[in-house]
Amino acid sequence: MATETSKYKLNHTMLRVKDPAESVKFYELLGMKIINRMNNPDASFDLYFLAFDSPKAESAGNHWTDREGIVELTHNYGTESDPEYTICNGNDDVGKGFGHIAISVDNLQAACDRLEEAGVAFKKKLSEGRMRHIAFAKDPNGYWVEIIGLKDQVTTATDASTYRMNHSMIRVKSAQESVKFYQEVMGMTLLRTSANPNNKFDLYFLGYKRDGEVEGESLTSDREGLLELTYNYGTDDPDSDFKGYHDGNAQPQGFGHICISVDDLDAACARFEEQNVNWKKRLTDGRMKDVAFVKDPDGYWIEVIQNERIKKRASW
Repeated sequence: MATETSKYKLNHTMLRVKDPAESVKFYELLGMKIINRMNNPDASFDLYFLAFDSPKAESAGNHWTDREGIVELTHNYGTESDPEYTICNGNDDVGKGFGHIAISVDNLQAACDRLEEAGVAFKKKLSEGRMRHIAFAKDPNGYWVEIIGLKDQVTTATDASTYRMNHSMIRVKSAQESVKFYQEVMGMTLLRTSANPNNKFDLYFLGYKRDGEVEGESLTSDREGLLELTYNYGTDDPDSDFKGYHDGNAQPQGFGHICISVDDLDAACARFEEQNVNWKKRLTDGRMKDVAFVKDPDGYWIEVIQNERIKKRASW
């Protein structure tokens, strides 16, 4: 069976957390719920998969591998009681690479007010700075959560059951190289570009194209499962002393990977092999025979798993 990239999904973004109880509580406040949990006591870590799952959600009730817009929280045992353990949020000078996740909401002001009233810390409130159409909350580990508006804003009270886990942002050294990789290797479509020459950065929003979406022109705020690539001008200049971004897995750790679920895991990995990808882990490596990891041009890890609705493989 040949693999079809049109059936792929940008399934989840993995973040390491210090205290799982505290982090789960925060993401539940955003409106998410735990849709899967994997305990790994032999390896001293647990995984929590959270998503918007109300009847109004995009993929309510689906198997966790048959979704987009999941946040995977990874807890390594003992970190919650270790005063020396800190998380790299991806935005500090040490460990800069991953930027944020983003949720889109029905009533931007009311949603931000609700979080502020609940005691959530903000990196940027709607009323701050020049960009009055976005805010940035901070989760318990210091990760940034961008808050943007759904296309059709309401004037009634905010309803978290309508929210979307819209995108995850990573910084890239070369926009041309990274966009080409995610299009040609991972099978994504460039849905929107936002050029910001005055501020010397450009944004590229990629995802798995859906019916009715127009390449390069689609509005993306109502979507789940998008990847935002941020290119800061000059980082790919051969004369620059810029060495590259932090992948989140070297010390100090924080962000771990994004994950793609595919129609046929063996066929997808064979296709990646033909394209001479940079592997972190092939299917045949190690004990976990149901996951592979590819590395993108900046060294970020991309987990590849089977969509269990399409084809049964693992017992998760």
